[in-house]
Amino acid sequence: MTSEAPALPEKLQTIVGMFKSVPKTMRLQALLDYSKRLPALPAKYTEHPEFMQPVPECTSPFFLVTERDEQGGVQMFFKVPEEAPTVRGYAGILRDALNGESPETILSVPDQFYMEMGLSELITPMRMRGMGAILARLKRDVQSQEQASA
Repeated sequence: MTSEAPALPEKLQTIVGMFKSVPKTMRLQALLDYSKRLPALPAKYTEHPEFMQPVPECTSPFFLVTERDEQGGVQMFFKVPEEAPTVRGYAGILRDALNGESPETILSVPDQFYMEMGLSELITPMRMRGMGAILARLKRDVQSQEQASA
């Protein structure tokens, strides 16, 4: 009996598939494109950064916060310096693929899905570990909100 890895949410699967299908030389550019898509923080978080959760395992200063929308979906906000475009790109991918999704959907994302994107040839192992830490922190934030609302 083999156990299959959980399926990726549809938007995330599309993004992972796109990264896998483009030539290696274009993957870094695609990641940089996602970094440019990351929206600015809402004023309530720029004025009160203490509400954001740090990701200390990330080599770049990285902070995130999640909140629930009226439909129960998870809205996510990231603070990542412009000088860290690959990390910003990863945050942009998470936001594009998972923003507004249910907590269950986010919590079911495989912990190392990003390894399938073909980025390990382009990004240092330390940055790849940072990607894993960002997803883990995002899941912890979602999980703690779930527990608080139960």
